[in-house]
Amino acid sequence: MSASGKLPELASDAVLMKSAPVPDDFEEVKGIDYSKDSAFNMRAVDLIESMRTMGFQASSVSQACEIINSMRAWRGKHKEELPEHERTGEFDDEGYQKSTIFMGFTSNLISSGLRDTLRFLVQHKMVSAIVASAGGIEEDLIKCLAPTYMGEFSLPGKGLRDQGMNRIGNLLVPNDNYCKFEEWIVPVLDKCLEEQEDAMKELGSEGMNADSAAVWTPSKLIDRFGKEINDETSVLYWAHKNQIPIFCPALTDGSIGDMLFFHTFKASPQHLRLDIVADIRKINSMSMAASHAGMIILGGGLIKHHICNACLMRNGADYAVYINTGQEFDGSDAGARPDEAVSWGKIKAEAKSVKVYADVSVVFPLIVAATFAAEKPKSN
Repeated sequence: MSASGKLPELASDAVLMKSAPVPDDFEEVKGIDYSKDSAFNMRAVDLIESMRTMGFQASSVSQACEIINSMRAWRGKHKEELPEHERTGEFDDEGYQKSTIFMGFTSNLISSGLRDTLRFLVQHKMVSAIVASAGGIEEDLIKCLAPTYMGEFSLPGKGLRDQGMNRIGNLLVPNDNYCKFEEWIVPVLDKCLEEQEDAMKELGSEGMNADSAAVWTPSKLIDRFGKEINDETSVLYWAHKNQIPIFCPALTDGSIGDMLFFHTFKASPQHLRLDIVADIRKINSMSMAASHAGMIILGGGLIKHHICNACLMRNGADYAVYINTGQEFDGSDAGARPDEAVSWGKIKAEAKSVKVYADVSVVFPLIVAATFAAEKPKSN
């Protein structure tokens, strides 16, 4: 047979190569059959279950829901079964150990309408602690004073600048909102400084103790903002009311930093001092005390690493859900997958973890609807 005669046979062997036997545990890819009555007006829980075998990020979203439900459902020993020194971390209403859940979010999510979803979780005590960027703090407060508006991604920056409009993606924030923020926050800072100075005078050298009234931390200042804003639409308000700490290790990186800067001149020669060391001690201690630890990280950068690093102190989180659009090819922590954190000891090797590559504003409302909000919470 000539060489040319062998070509069809070679091609046939290449294209029609036989598969190995399919393992019994393989699952068939399936989507949603909208011709069935069960698909009409589907509940979020059912939709997520249908997405489990859809593939790509749909399956990752479904896995994220499974992990969140697992971290919420985990229960350990009853408090009475534990020796005194092991009665740390969190317990449910019946006295059983439960997971400590750390949630992180970036400022753009508070600027968006996702703020209402995040507020729901804090309002109903569904998370244990929060890590946010400075914008995530100030935008929550600013929205209590004036609204943010819908815009377009394509709006030119020069024209907006001339109109005193600030663009966050396709959202618009009038510059007057920040003027209102300054009017609100300066009296609060005045009062905080006065209290700090009075405590220093009263306590003297003992005032440097991390637990004293003279030492203010970013989380303590944020808690005070939540108290002073007194607005039920606010994440900070509910965090204060429910005693959920909000950590912000870069509090000066935003409008709040501008306000603190201006306040140093107004308050000169003394100004408000914030102790970031006391806050790192606080969040790391929460992690070390946790019976089980879960991470829900929305976005990347500082908020992601701060939670992961806290969980390193307990040799890794037991559950981790990342949602962001970062890629890993540049070595950034934002783009890193959970397995990279395993190598650092920030997530346990046996932990349940997933990264969802998606815009948080698209998938997190669906995830919350299928997990935290699957049943109506008790009134708070």
